[in-house]
Amino acid sequence: MNINIHDYLLEIMILHIVPSYAAALALLFILLSANVIRGRGQHKVALGSGGMPDLERRVRVHANFAEYVPFTLLLLMMAELRGTLTLVLHVLCLCLIVGRLLHAWGVSQPVENFRFRISGMVFTFTALGGAALAILFS
Repeated sequence: MNINIHDYLLEIMILHIVPSYAAALALLFILLSANVIRGRGQHKVALGSGGMPDLERRVRVHANFAEYVPFTLLLLMMAELRGTLTLVLHVLCLCLIVGRLLHAWGVSQPVENFRFRISGMVFTFTALGGAALAILFS
């Protein structure tokens, strides 16, 4: 039996789970970006929020996503490469998606319902912390 070590290493280093979730999150990021662009157009603001509360909310939802999602995805990818159980990866990735959706919805509302914002961050921190723990204990 002739095993090509290069092909073997390539096969075990391929990510099968996290990339699909990363792609879904990328689409959400595009929607959040478009929401900021639309708000800047409506308020005729080229940079920042121009003191408009509605636009400030849009900017913060987008920025908060950009602050948490890339690092969490990086940790999730490392966890997958370290052999974390498939079910654990799916649960953590779903936590990240649900967290980001809840947070975006909560912060986007003119009269903010803090339950959505807080729940969103709890789910996000669950994914972030869970991925970190999966790496540490794998």
